[in-house]
Amino acid sequence: MYRRVAIIGGGAAAATVISELLDRPSAHTLRVDWYTGTGGKLARGVAYGTASDRHLLNVRAASMSLFTGKPRGFLDFAQRNDSSIKGTDFLPRRMYGDYLEAEVMRVLEQAKVAGHDIQIIPFDVDGIVPEPTGVTVMQGDESRHADAAILAIGSLPPQPLSGIDDAVLASGKYIVDPWKFLADVVPDDTPRTVVVVGMGLTAADVMLELGAQWPNARFIAMSRHGHLPEAHAASPSAPLDDGGELFESMRDAPDMRTWMRLVRETVEGSSDWRTIVDGLRPHLPDLWQTLSHTERARFMRHVRWAWERVRHRMPPQVASTLDTFEREGRLRRCKGHMQAVHLAQGKLQLDIVPYHDPILAESLQADLVIQTVGLNTDIRRTDHGLIRQLETNGHVIADPFGMGLHAEPDGRVYHKDGLWPHFFAIGSMLRGTLWETTAIPEIRQQARSLAERLLAE
Repeated sequence: MYRRVAIIGGGAAAATVISELLDRPSAHTLRVDWYTGTGGKLARGVAYGTASDRHLLNVRAASMSLFTGKPRGFLDFAQRNDSSIKGTDFLPRRMYGDYLEAEVMRVLEQAKVAGHDIQIIPFDVDGIVPEPTGVTVMQGDESRHADAAILAIGSLPPQPLSGIDDAVLASGKYIVDPWKFLADVVPDDTPRTVVVVGMGLTAADVMLELGAQWPNARFIAMSRHGHLPEAHAASPSAPLDDGGELFESMRDAPDMRTWMRLVRETVEGSSDWRTIVDGLRPHLPDLWQTLSHTERARFMRHVRWAWERVRHRMPPQVASTLDTFEREGRLRRCKGHMQAVHLAQGKLQLDIVPYHDPILAESLQADLVIQTVGLNTDIRRTDHGLIRQLETNGHVIADPFGMGLHAEPDGRVYHKDGLWPHFFAIGSMLRGTLWETTAIPEIRQQARSLAERLLAE
């Protein structure tokens, strides 16, 4: 059993693992050093730190419990304040942040009563030195040795795309971090053109919020394929036979061409493609393990964008609002690639490579450009101080596709000479290892397995 554990990160992934670790009986005193970082609210992170009720969970309430053994946890919490809430509802992420915070505080109080030593350290970690016998964590002038450490930092700070002038970044008209920007937005009826680069769920949230706050704003959303995420069905449906038969067929033939054929054939025989995608979800980490480097690269080039659209779906009401924006002429979707951005007479000039899109020219003017290109998990391209220290010292290795750390499926992290036995990662930093690892259902399972490992005699 690990008697002293360090947890690095203050968001939802860290909250999940510390809750799993402490919300179970232990015959021994457990010492936990929780480095929550500076700023932000405990347990919420970026995902659940928004204060806007327009930003909804993209999973129904009944599936969002913090604990696998308490499947109604979040739903019960929500219904205590509003009995009309149903398990099929898509609720505000702010409400889920309230739930995470309440559960973590309950678990911490319960752990203290049980005699465990819990230290909440509201600072960023400056350095980590993994060793064969444990891990040393450095913060300021203080160093603490732990039997094990868990890196639960979520995704890395977003970085500007290439081709962005320094003057553009200094102007404040090019937004790299959309969530920090949205937190300070106030109502304004000034007419403006806003270009949104990327069309994932973050883009949807940005346009939803700004569309309400800025009634005269016009949006141009641009991506290589010009598609927003698909929408959830109005009513839930059960996954197709838990994806078992399709999973077995895919596991026996781990190449992308065969996989695409098998999925297409299965979809053609189904009344709702969503049941196919949802049935595969529990099997995705195992399927990802079967793919060679070459096949993973093929997936990243040709399939990733389509998979993200159907896997990470919008709540129906969000999709309806964006459809209304399009019909009213407030939103235009375009297929293209942004090469560069310059300042020109107080506006932003975008140099565009159109992708067979007749309505997109080779240049575009905007009052504001907001970058929403998805999670940054590339440790080779970050200014995150702790990650820079770990990589520079050879304590971690980058995933070859820029998706976090090179690690084992159980979370153990590789270094340049092998595998650390007591240094683990959870959540976004395992995307290259597990592929699907950023949503609460997947993180919840990782946290449970990791807690069981750490507490085992």
